[in-house]
Amino acid sequence: MNYRKWIVGLLLIVLCLPLISSGARAATAVITIELDGRALTGDVNPYITTSNVTMVPLGIISQGLGAGVRWDQATKTVTITQDQTVLKLVNGKKTALVNGSSVVLDTSVQIKQGRIMVPLRFVGEQLGLQVVWNQAAKHISLFSNAEPPQVIDPVTPTQPTVPTVPAPPKPNLPTLPGTKTGKAMKGAWISTVYNLDWPSVSSAGKIDKQKAEFDSLLDKLKSVGFNAVFVQVRPSGDSLYPSTIVPWSKVLTGTQGKDPGYDPLDYMVEAAHERGMQIHAWFNPFRATTDSSTASLASSHVAKAHPEWIVNAGGKLYINPGIPEARQQIIDTVMEVVKGYKIDGVHLDDYFYPSGVAFADDEAYKSYNINSIPTKDNWRRDNINDFVRNLGNQIHAVKPSLSYGISPFGVWRNIKMDSTGSDTKAGVTAYDSMYADVRTWISQGWIDYVAPQIYWSLSFETARYDKLVDWWVKEVRNSGVKLYIGMASYKVGTDKSPEWQSGMQIINQLEYNDLYDEVEGSIMFRANDITARDPFGLAGLLTLFFKRNVI
Repeated sequence: MNYRKWIVGLLLIVLCLPLISSGARAATAVITIELDGRALTGDVNPYITTSNVTMVPLGIISQGLGAGVRWDQATKTVTITQDQTVLKLVNGKKTALVNGSSVVLDTSVQIKQGRIMVPLRFVGEQLGLQVVWNQAAKHISLFSNAEPPQVIDPVTPTQPTVPTVPAPPKPNLPTLPGTKTGKAMKGAWISTVYNLDWPSVSSAGKIDKQKAEFDSLLDKLKSVGFNAVFVQVRPSGDSLYPSTIVPWSKVLTGTQGKDPGYDPLDYMVEAAHERGMQIHAWFNPFRATTDSSTASLASSHVAKAHPEWIVNAGGKLYINPGIPEARQQIIDTVMEVVKGYKIDGVHLDDYFYPSGVAFADDEAYKSYNINSIPTKDNWRRDNINDFVRNLGNQIHAVKPSLSYGISPFGVWRNIKMDSTGSDTKAGVTAYDSMYADVRTWISQGWIDYVAPQIYWSLSFETARYDKLVDWWVKEVRNSGVKLYIGMASYKVGTDKSPEWQSGMQIINQLEYNDLYDEVEGSIMFRANDITARDPFGLAGLLTLFFKRNVI
């Protein structure tokens, strides 16, 4: 009798298994994908492998990304082509060919229910896209025109972010020939992460092609009127120069840690100076990687060499600013460049603490709070202050005249949070979200210049360009710290708002800068948006603006 009950019970379990598994599948969130805000769909749903790799059907690659795809059943090989990039992935093989060079994969081609599935991040990045994973929403954002933003544009929930009718610029200065706008700094950021501006993916391992591409980029920028470049030399805990601390960047060869056969930074410095242009070495301070995978990282990468320093926040790996040894290693990395190259400046962007995501540093707070700072927020700000001050001291001890500056998020604090803040309603601020106490850096003279990223229009009421320029001008006045304005050339023609459907938004902003002697120049993000994409003839407009004022 007991035996029969056991058999009946087993049969019931077996019969219920399909229902259980079906329910589990129904409960699994569907992964959604978008490219520059446009939803991408395939004939089957994406899924995540046990090694945390997102797999998508070939239809996403061919129809969504516009790449050519070919499947060879005999060899189980997928070939993906776009422009000059050719990728070959083989089912079951843990390497791929990128323009003939072998690259290690976490996961290669898989065949599921008769569908050919490929790893989205690998394919997307090799095609020049940036891939951002939102774990909570199970959503993947692909970007084709800019590095993934550290923060999204500020939004005020109770009102639209863009007025129905764009407000006129305030004020719009005359553009007659001979009007003087003698700003000293006319800079452009050159992004190397994801091979955005330089070097191209197709130049991997090709020394002469990389040099020729950089020469061409400088020549185009100079012809427009730019006199300085800010080149990303440490994009993801790696380097574009020989380092004893961090590995070679994968943007040079396709493989992190692989020697490119020359010193790119040495070449870039020489090329810039030959053209009479300044070159500033741009470092992402606390970003370790652009995703959470460590499989393809070199053994000397900080995430592998010092995993105890690493925090996974929002699907990216960060170096914990709360650990003194970690801060010092970043300083040591910068000082390699300061001591070894004739650069004109050291430049940091806004990668301090990440905004809008949880950051697991409770243990560091307990272990390294030697000053017994009562709140974690103030302890975090103290960590960044310590880093900024010490780096500046070490730079100027070696090269007193070297320019040292930082490009923080454009809103320090909203006036609602601090009566001395800007007349803005940003959902993210440098002080409260990234723990970047820029006011202290300026008042203490720890930096030589500040270049706030004011990436919004003259009619964006939540964070208006003119109001923010006004605020930063007052902040630097009589401080001895120079003010350059970081400007969003990347938004021209890509942002759907009416005010960005013309290059005149940038020109009007430049003219607004000219109201103030304190604004000593501008830096455009980013180079290829001007030299390659050139929306609405932006390069020509900038040429007229920069060169009409040479009197």
